[in-house]
Amino acid sequence: MKQKIVIRMSINHDKCRSKALKIAVGVSGVESAGLTGDEKNQVEVVGDGIDSVDLTRQLRKKVAYAELVSVREAKKEESEDKTETAAEQPVVGFVEPPFYWHEVRDPYHGYGPSCNIL
Repeated sequence: MKQKIVIRMSINHDKCRSKALKIAVGVSGVESAGLTGDEKNQVEVVGDGIDSVDLTRQLRKKVAYAELVSVREAKKEESEDKTETAAEQPVVGFVEPPFYWHEVRDPYHGYGPSCNIL
């Protein structure tokens, strides 16, 4: 059974957000993790067999204050979205490589074999 866990945190900086995501992804059973909410202050984790209390404790210990908001069964995506994305073909363009110009000169043979320092 897939679970969808939402944890609210008091994080203000991008560094703390990335650290929280690294911790969330490091837990066994996690399939995806992301930031949600208006201020990107909620970590949403989807996976199978995740210990939500342990995850909340780890986030509290290593990042900042964390509060477990909800744990519920994850709903599957509708198949209509998948068929629409499959119908769209990516536009593939050709870009000609740049032209490189190299100057080739003949070696200069005007120097003499004698030493000028004498």
